[in-house]
Amino acid sequence: ETLEMLIKQAENYTSTFFCNTYRNMAVEAATSVQEFFTDVGLFVFGTDISTEEFVNRFFDTLFPVIYNHLINPGMTDISLEYSECIRMARREINPFGNIPKIVMGQMGRSLLPSRTFLQALNLGIEVINTTDHLQFSKECSRALLRMQYCPHCQGLILSKPCMGYCLNVVRGCLANMAEIDLHWRGYIRSLEELSSAMYGTYDIEYVLLNFHSLINDALMQAHINGPKLSEQVTKVCGHPVREPTQSPSCSLDQNKDNQGLKVFSKDSEETLASRRKDFIDSLRLYRTFYGSLADHLCINELAAADGLPCWNGEDVVKRYIFIL
Repeated sequence: ETLEMLIKQAENYTSTFFCNTYRNMAVEAATSVQEFFTDVGLFVFGTDISTEEFVNRFFDTLFPVIYNHLINPGMTDISLEYSECIRMARREINPFGNIPKIVMGQMGRSLLPSRTFLQALNLGIEVINTTDHLQFSKECSRALLRMQYCPHCQGLILSKPCMGYCLNVVRGCLANMAEIDLHWRGYIRSLEELSSAMYGTYDIEYVLLNFHSLINDALMQAHINGPKLSEQVTKVCGHPVREPTQSPSCSLDQNKDNQGLKVFSKDSEETLASRRKDFIDSLRLYRTFYGSLADHLCINELAAADGLPCWNGEDVVKRYIFIL
């Protein structure tokens, strides 16, 4: 849910950028922006799509809009056929310089670790859900019955098992669970390493929320090279063919909350990185969960406290001696 909100926020940032800076083309650019962030979400949540391809698709569909409003503006819009020719020629003409490659690099480096992190969390949930419903063997059930309820037959209702006795029984019952311990520790260690690497160009929050600044650089470059690009387009697609339609302008009323658009700073507010760090810090407390589960159960719930009379499997004693 946090990542979904982040992607939506980044989309709003980018749409607001167009509304604030390139108002006349904002409505036409909105479709490209929406499709781009839909692809971002699909990739992060596991769909098998290429970051390189959806970045290219974004700049392909954006180029006709930029050409019509920034490079070769007119009183009417270019025709759909001419727009399609410009779209197909974008990669050859390269109006945005190296910005698309920069975006590809940033998206690939930041989206893949986040996607992997989500997949890892889902794996952890599966492990926890699977081990939450254990089937005990008959031997274990008999040992638990003897440990917890046999004292009742002698009227010793308040007696609890001795600590050593409890540990022997419960560790035996949870032997399979203890085997998970090594893998669980490795899993948490891997999450720590992955999380610690998700900074800078690997920080999805920084990359997505600053995406609009790269788009601004791309548009500025296209604007500066406008005459040259116009010649290249004419050479490939011919002279502009226009239709008597007019694009609606963007309404800033929808974006009042984002008019003060700024470059995202990790120090300015609580970030996804800080929340992820808090989560990893809390997860560390459960690093030994499966290996020490029997100890926790006996110490906190099942066994008698040290120094108190306790049930040893045969009688109430002051000190536990292991019974074969």
